[in-house]
Amino acid sequence: MELPGLAFAVWVFICFYASVDGYPSGKVREACASMIPCHGSSPQLSPEHTITVNGTEFKPGDNIEVHLFGPDFEGFFIQARDAEHLDSPAVGSFMLVDRRVSQLLTCGRTKNSAVSHTSKAKKRYIKVYWIAPGDAPKRVQFLATVVKKYKTFWVKIPGPVVSQPNVPSPTTPLHATSEAVSTSHLVSYLSKPFNASGCGSTKFCIRNPSNCDPESASCFFLSFQQEKSSVFIEMSGPSEGYLAFALSHDQWMGGDDAYLCINEDHRVHVGTAYLKGRSPPVLDSENALEDVSWRLVDGVLQCSFRRSIRLPTYKGRFNLDASYYIFLADGEASEGGQIHKHHRQPLITNGIYNVTGLPQDIGGSRSPRLIKAHGALMFIAWITTVSIGVIVARFFKPVWSHSFLFGKEMWFQVHRLLMLTTVTITSISFVLPFIYRGGWSQQAGFHPYLGCTVMALTIFQALMAGFRPSRHAPRRQLFNWFHWSTGTTARILAVVTMFLGMDLPALDLPDPWDTYTMIGFVAWHVCTDVLLEIHSYWLVRKVELIEDDRVQILQSLTSAEAEGRLFKQIVLTIYICGNIVFLIAFLAAINQI
Repeated sequence: MELPGLAFAVWVFICFYASVDGYPSGKVREACASMIPCHGSSPQLSPEHTITVNGTEFKPGDNIEVHLFGPDFEGFFIQARDAEHLDSPAVGSFMLVDRRVSQLLTCGRTKNSAVSHTSKAKKRYIKVYWIAPGDAPKRVQFLATVVKKYKTFWVKIPGPVVSQPNVPSPTTPLHATSEAVSTSHLVSYLSKPFNASGCGSTKFCIRNPSNCDPESASCFFLSFQQEKSSVFIEMSGPSEGYLAFALSHDQWMGGDDAYLCINEDHRVHVGTAYLKGRSPPVLDSENALEDVSWRLVDGVLQCSFRRSIRLPTYKGRFNLDASYYIFLADGEASEGGQIHKHHRQPLITNGIYNVTGLPQDIGGSRSPRLIKAHGALMFIAWITTVSIGVIVARFFKPVWSHSFLFGKEMWFQVHRLLMLTTVTITSISFVLPFIYRGGWSQQAGFHPYLGCTVMALTIFQALMAGFRPSRHAPRRQLFNWFHWSTGTTARILAVVTMFLGMDLPALDLPDPWDTYTMIGFVAWHVCTDVLLEIHSYWLVRKVELIEDDRVQILQSLTSAEAEGRLFKQIVLTIYICGNIVFLIAFLAAINQI
């Protein structure tokens, strides 16, 4: 047998022997040169995994962070090689971060020049450090072989190219072994989270909640920093699906310049889109973004990129030296990066801003001002004024029957004032959503229907009160029954309407806090009502017993009446204070949206 034929036979025997159980221990020195696992099948073509680094330049002795991540995989093999001679031996050495999942190997004469797995346990993320040698080539490229399953693997997945300082760009493209190499070196992994330093001084920032820390798990953060003819943009927020911001000429979705960071199987794709109406965005085929980096840790998605201030050759890209409303949205994404409609109202700036102008540190709102005013006024009317007015009319007639205000009994004047205030506030609040929407909303469910019913009952109640019969008229009992039933129905429907309205996208109060707080208010009112009913019944029984005994009737009646008046006034004072506490809580929640 000729020598080449003998060598081939030996290679086939080694591969066949080794493929009995592959390399579950990660001892893959036999594959140092080819980086091909002897698994008896051909490698896949389009890689699913990505290599990133934390820098683009190095000097001898520098440590470069290297990350390998993607869908679940069992094995891996990482090397660094001369970017202009990828068939050359591995260069430099590695340092481990987690010895439970990775181990060092020696390929050729260089110790610790490769990294592999320690077992076939599934993993998604590997981090190591590459140490640049003193005789490093001008450019170094990282390569990885990844084994998803025994017969499903990718060989020499191309990673980023790092170069020594002042090395000119190559005149010819560097070697590529995959279709993904054209973009893989443009994307890097963020080694640490963003921070808010420079906001308002060197960067234009938008934060929600106001002044929050982008390192926290509840902070939505967007910053713009001008650097000569380009703008560096950072976006961060709690989302495992996608984050997006858009530049708009108005506060309505449609005709906007959008930028999206989408989680695609634990890799983040950063792209642009032009929004048309309320239809889902379609990502542009041409991407005008540079220096793209991303990070996805503990449910917080962060991405950064750079784009030129003016992009006349890209259709749909707005100039960044003009003023716009700025939207910031988040939502879910399915497999393959398909995004779904955001489940809550986007954060929208309260005015138009030029991100390349004077640096500012601002907030925004997830609820339009008119909708916030609508909710606040309805809470004032149906938590405070109407509730207090009902308590006064129901239980304070005997207490204030001998007190007069402007010629009328005090209880009646207080009741009428509070109810007219309720009608006025409700009427003003009722028209605000129609002004904002420009008509009827099809997205609000039963809330607008119930709201119209409450408004109609409120107007009917006020008109009916204007035609109230005199106290001894035959129709007075019928009026009292209609007046009570209409008012009670309106109050019950108003509470139901507020329950539904608190969770609408345009006024999405914190959940489940809003539900529990509204239940607390209802319980507070019912308990007060029941307490006063029991007290009234007890007082009547006490007076009846006094009358039966016929002992010191006048003195005892006066004493009982005084005792009842004091108790009711104390309860009313406590009730009003409690109502104000509930009202302040809801108004504060609206203000925070």
